[in-house]
Amino acid sequence: MTEVDSLPDGPRSPEQRKREALERLARDVDVWVATADADGEPCLVPLTFWWDGEAVWLATRDTNPTGRNLTASGRVRLSFGHTRDVVLVQGTSRTVPREELPAGVGDAFAAKDGWDPRKSGPSYVFYQITPQVLQAWGTVPELAERTLMRDGKWLV
Repeated sequence: MTEVDSLPDGPRSPEQRKREALERLARDVDVWVATADADGEPCLVPLTFWWDGEAVWLATRDTNPTGRNLTASGRVRLSFGHTRDVVLVQGTSRTVPREELPAGVGDAFAAKDGWDPRKSGPSYVFYQITPQVLQAWGTVPELAERTLMRDGKWLV
């Protein structure tokens, strides 16, 4: 018997996984951020984030590979959690210079994460990530219904 077979409650419903995914977005502090440059060279880094209920906000230097890739392509993949309870988000990115930051975003980001990018030098900018696809699963039986959002719309 495998670990998957021995789970006491079986696979979680899509509704439960959506609820738990939203809880993770509100609670977690860091996320793996995957981008690629114009030649397809991948870049994977952990970054601090803030979830505003609709978008994920990241902050990094606009001069590093992740910042350059986010600005150039507007495409990103985020990975929250671990392999037995993962939330993957494929999204579009919008670069937001600090002087154009919507009211409250910088303060909420700093309050959640204990770090204020606005005080870390002029090369730090914010990136608003709008989820287009969200998938969540923990075990093989959950794979069939792992997509909970498509084209920016919740399926559950």
